[in-house]
Amino acid sequence: MASRFNPLTADERWQKAWEVAGTFRAADDSPRPKTYILEMFPYPSGRIHMGHVRNYTMGDVLARYKRMNGFEVLHPMGWDAFGMPAENAAMERNVHPGEWTWSNIATMKAQLKRLGFALDWSREVATCDPAYYGQEQALFVDLFEAGLVYRKESEVNWDPVDMTVLANEQVIDGRGWRSGALVERRKLSQWFLKITDFAEDLLEGLKGLDQWPDKVRLMQENWIGKSRGLQFRFALAGSEERIEVFTTRPDTIFGASFVAVSPDHPIAQTLGNGEAKAAEFIALCKRGGTTAAEFETAEKLGFDTGLRVVHPLDPEWELPVYIANFVLMDYGTGAIFGVPAHDQRDFEFATKYGLSIRRVVAASAKDAGKPVEGEAENGDGVIVNSRFLDGMSVDGAKAAVIARAEAEGWGEGTTAWRLRDWGVSRQRYWGTPIPVIHCPACGAVPVPKDQLPVVLPEDVTFDIPGNPLERHPTWKHVTCPSCGGAAVRETDTLDTFVDSSWYFIRFASQPADRPFDKAVAERWLPVDQYIGGVEHAILHLLYARFWTRALQRIGRLDFAEPFRGLFTQGMVTHETYRAADGRWLSPDEVERQGAGLIESSTGEPATAGRVEKMSKSKRNTVDPEPIVDQYGADAVRWFMLSDSPPERDLEWSEAGIEGAWRFIQRLWRLASTAQAGEGAGEDRALDRKLHQTIAAVGANIEGLAFNKAVANVYELANAIEKAPPSASRTAAVETMMRLVAPMVPHVAEEAWTAAGHDGMIADAPWPEADPALLIEDEVTIAIQVNGKLRDTGRAPKGAPREQLEAMAVANDHVQRILAGATPKKVIVVPDRLVNIVA
Repeated sequence: MASRFNPLTADERWQKAWEVAGTFRAADDSPRPKTYILEMFPYPSGRIHMGHVRNYTMGDVLARYKRMNGFEVLHPMGWDAFGMPAENAAMERNVHPGEWTWSNIATMKAQLKRLGFALDWSREVATCDPAYYGQEQALFVDLFEAGLVYRKESEVNWDPVDMTVLANEQVIDGRGWRSGALVERRKLSQWFLKITDFAEDLLEGLKGLDQWPDKVRLMQENWIGKSRGLQFRFALAGSEERIEVFTTRPDTIFGASFVAVSPDHPIAQTLGNGEAKAAEFIALCKRGGTTAAEFETAEKLGFDTGLRVVHPLDPEWELPVYIANFVLMDYGTGAIFGVPAHDQRDFEFATKYGLSIRRVVAASAKDAGKPVEGEAENGDGVIVNSRFLDGMSVDGAKAAVIARAEAEGWGEGTTAWRLRDWGVSRQRYWGTPIPVIHCPACGAVPVPKDQLPVVLPEDVTFDIPGNPLERHPTWKHVTCPSCGGAAVRETDTLDTFVDSSWYFIRFASQPADRPFDKAVAERWLPVDQYIGGVEHAILHLLYARFWTRALQRIGRLDFAEPFRGLFTQGMVTHETYRAADGRWLSPDEVERQGAGLIESSTGEPATAGRVEKMSKSKRNTVDPEPIVDQYGADAVRWFMLSDSPPERDLEWSEAGIEGAWRFIQRLWRLASTAQAGEGAGEDRALDRKLHQTIAAVGANIEGLAFNKAVANVYELANAIEKAPPSASRTAAVETMMRLVAPMVPHVAEEAWTAAGHDGMIADAPWPEADPALLIEDEVTIAIQVNGKLRDTGRAPKGAPREQLEAMAVANDHVQRILAGATPKKVIVVPDRLVNIVA
């Protein structure tokens, strides 16, 4: 064997060998037990980053480990390839979004291959490929025909300069991210999926996801937001008309100081049509985005309509009615009653307009007269200043008000959900065309399946603001499939979250004539272990759970949950750097000079900032490619696994990757000595350590505790190096190579072949631990002098006191301290410690 492991030649050789042999191709008809390991597929932005490397290394270790344990493993890869960045690139670089996307896919695929991931590339999908999105269109048609798709008017963020709808994340401080124009709220006809039909089932299903992080389940539970409340009616003073509101806090009804309606509420619209000032205020409300953050941070504005409503529990009590910019027609009834003492939004509004702020919940009854100042108080307590409710708990008062409302006929207790139907329309080009045709006579007609896919036209331009599909001269003009008359295609495309809501099914089964084969898909699904960032805890994971349930409802699948196990890994972080003029600097643009930093190109002082998630905006990213060029794939993989628990953030450091590189070389040296042959005979202590390590590494990989598995290997390597030559030592080294094969496969393959084994280590079985050697028959004894630890020793488990005392007194450290004196006293705790009192 060579004196050093050379990854520059070994990595490429073994990656080619795995590819030629089809080592990681999953067979649908295999008799082996099946497991499905999946990491969230990436957006092809152009380069992989260290976050990708960490995510995919974790999944790869598990996939390789399962394969060595006799499983048929499905471990695929693809590309979440539609979306805004490609259109942005088209505008900025004057290229077609498809050209930019496919070029990025080629680059990133090559980068992933260089890391030696055990992926089944035969199942690769890209969501921008008509072979994929055509099948997505077929599923959309199925859901349309099942009544799970509908169209309605909905408020959107509208950029009046770029003339396009903006997603919430494209609205920055109330302005369009590209144009800088003040965003307006507009109503457009949008397509929706009926996710609310599944709200109860989605909530209930969380209880069975015991292999998901508790925090993710809680986030989804809060997003779905089931609550018990009261829907009731305020009577307009002097009128038969009613204003209906919903509240989850009927206990605070005596704290009401105003009623507010949305600018789109029928009352507001009626006033706006007849009163100039009301119309002017409604127009003002239309400025600004629809994001939750905007409504939370925007100034709370109201228009006093002059109308009053009668409090349902006191006919002498009237409340003013306002049109308010923070009330949405799409949420609840489009009207609320304000309780300023116990809701911050209401507090700000009441403070601005001089309305009463009445405490109705207090820590105790004696605080009933305590004013609410500075901000609202939304804690729990007892009801005060509320007549017949005084002294009740919050829950008790809720029940009492609901009971009275129902008895007197002015309201009903009801269940409310925070979850809203999923708006999937996007007014942009680079997405899946919604397969619907609009006919003047027949209405909205789904595209017949034999006409799918509806393919995006290639000849589009981005030099004019707006959706290129809307202004294309021919693409949208078609005949109606029902009546044959002139009609137009839907020019909206689907939200890219739709693309990622079923890709894991397409990975499992890819027939050309339908989205998937039910029987084949169900052999693999649900995904046994899904790995990805916690930032996808709500939308992607919730939408995927909904989509699977929707397919179950229409008979396409017989299971509801797509992901049996979920793991959310931590981020990869790095120190940030700034130049003297405040510019962000990348790590390769700075160098250390003494105790400080300088900018390499100028020699000017630079400063280090906080350690933060790697991001392009702060330029603290590290490109994996030059790191792989320098250290090889295995060193990068080992560092990603070793330095931090996988659920926590990992700080990238040069020292860390160099340490990983040194350990790869250490493994190689150990393999070299084993190949040379070192002696005969057994080393029972080393045998025991080896089999304990086999058990520990396996358990830690199964538990996704990769850093612990790495620590187990380090301990074994230390034990091997300390052990004298023996057959046990040679066997321990070869077994260790199988233990590290899922983590550092290239050096493991190289060492396996050099040792004369037939076949690849990727196909070798995982070593079995001998149960007899897992039982510890020796224990470590702490040796103390005057209560201070001086050394340790090994002794048979259950050794008599006399033997332990003799071992401790004979210890070299103890002898030096005693200097020939006789111990005053010896304290023995069997199997644990000996304390010598000098």
